[in-house]
Amino acid sequence: MELQEKVPVPIFTEVDKDVFLRDIYPERRPAVLRGTCLGPCLEKWTVEYLGQRGGDKEVKIHVSTVPQMDFLHKNFAYKTLPFNEFVKRASEKKHSDFFLCEDESYYLRSLGEDVRKEPADLSKQFPDLAEDFHIPQFFEPDQFFSSVFRISSCGLQLWTHYDVMDNLLAQVTGRKRVALYSPQDALHLYLSGDKSEVLDIDSPDLNQFPEFVKAKRYECVLEPGDLLFIPALWFHNTLALQFGVGVNVFWRHLPADSYDRKDPYGNKDPAAATRALQALERALRTLDELPDDYRDFYGRRMVQRIQKRTYCDGQSSTTTRDGTLPSSQFTKPG
Repeated sequence: MELQEKVPVPIFTEVDKDVFLRDIYPERRPAVLRGTCLGPCLEKWTVEYLGQRGGDKEVKIHVSTVPQMDFLHKNFAYKTLPFNEFVKRASEKKHSDFFLCEDESYYLRSLGEDVRKEPADLSKQFPDLAEDFHIPQFFEPDQFFSSVFRISSCGLQLWTHYDVMDNLLAQVTGRKRVALYSPQDALHLYLSGDKSEVLDIDSPDLNQFPEFVKAKRYECVLEPGDLLFIPALWFHNTLALQFGVGVNVFWRHLPADSYDRKDPYGNKDPAAATRALQALERALRTLDELPDDYRDFYGRRMVQRIQKRTYCDGQSSTTTRDGTLPSSQFTKPG
């Protein structure tokens, strides 16, 4: 099988806000930040401590008979467990208590109190644990959107998808492999909404997904204490090499009114993009009124206009003169 080109994600050490905004953020590329202070969570968050401090608060989790979870075809079940029982099970290879089978896999993605309206916030859902985790101050406080608690069984792999906000993935315990793909490779990823249909990125079915090998794969292994900067629209796929605990911190890097206000997960396309896609659908339906050869001709002209107007080969600066993140400009990720 022809293999994808793989590029290691660069690693930066001793990164503070100034370094991040000057050297890393403007590049609009993933970066591992090593040695950033995340607080006492690095030493404290053992299975026993998490269970004690998190208590018996009920959490909604994903449970699957296989470690490769597929959100498109829903090969998992949603279940509810007390948090301390969930942590105990997720840290085990074999389970004496289980829902589906003794080697089932578990995944928690924390939710807001009102799951339909409120984003996840570690300080609200798990205040006792939030005291141990220091959110890196690489963005302005009013740009903060959510802090998502993530806990995975060993071997758990999550589907490839993109988010519309910039985020930092803090790996607190355990090791995790992350594969990433540029937004400019979107046409090779066989998208269904914000997710790739290519579930097995390591051994893809090239008869079904022949273009997938053209996508350049960026990859890193996160160690405890590492931060991974994932720019908006970059596709990512995670594989837990060990039982692991992490926190995703998302922030609004576009003007606030660019986002869907009814989106507590922060993964709906920006409002302008949604309107553009809807307009495109209307235009394509209009072309359906023409014979095939005319539809082909004008369709090609539309593609040419889209390429000319929207394709971006260079990088755009994303910081203001005083070094803060922009609040009023749209930056095309490169």
